[in-house]
Amino acid sequence: MAGVKQARDGAVGILTLDEPASLNAMTPDLLGALAAAVAEMTTKEDVRALILTGAGRGFCSGQNLKASEALGEDIAAGVMRFYWPAFKALRECRVPVVVAVNGVAAGGGFSLAMAGDIIVAARSASFIQVFSRIALVPDLGSTWLLPRLVGRQRSLELMLLNEPLTAERAQEIGLVRQVVDDAKLMDEALGLARRLAEGPTRALVATRALIEESEHATYEAQFRREIELQATIRKSADAVEGRNAFIEKRKAMFTGR
Repeated sequence: MAGVKQARDGAVGILTLDEPASLNAMTPDLLGALAAAVAEMTTKEDVRALILTGAGRGFCSGQNLKASEALGEDIAAGVMRFYWPAFKALRECRVPVVVAVNGVAAGGGFSLAMAGDIIVAARSASFIQVFSRIALVPDLGSTWLLPRLVGRQRSLELMLLNEPLTAERAQEIGLVRQVVDDAKLMDEALGLARRLAEGPTRALVATRALIEESEHATYEAQFRREIELQATIRKSADAVEGRNAFIEKRKAMFTGR
């Protein structure tokens, strides 16, 4: 598929943004290809985790300004038509998503990295909001995603001052899980994705949904919502296997069902 490479490593699907000449800058074609690739990969029942990364020297350098005309005169409508489906596909993916950030994640690329579930960063990685440098506000979900990861004050610091965030600093403030040498990035991302793929993926994704719902719920409402979802999840094949394995004192063998 143009713009996005697809590969498999057992139960792990690997999606690679493949426009290295522009540091994988966003265009309607690239984001459309990403949305389609997520959908295609996750229709395969034996895919139980995804990795998203970028080809070349960077993860994603943000919006390709040369392609902005393709969004049309109504920018909001264009972005929702061409870009939102890719972000939605990642955020609501039926399996966990590991993002392996190599090099720069700037502007909308920063937003794209946060749309996954867990970020692993190469030592060369850097994160920068960029927007206020050109008198714009953060977009593509940044003002929703970043405060939930690092808090209000650090989000404002990153958005107002536009200081590049090193991989090590990103780990310190909780944006990324792990920083590794560049040559080991995909090995580490694959190790993490395999671990997730071996887990009860239905329960893992339901946990993600509960976390997001909790941002807008009262304590009592969330308390009830957890139990309501639990009542459904506990009937799944993985939940039955988990209980049996615990009783029988053996390792559970989950299938994602």
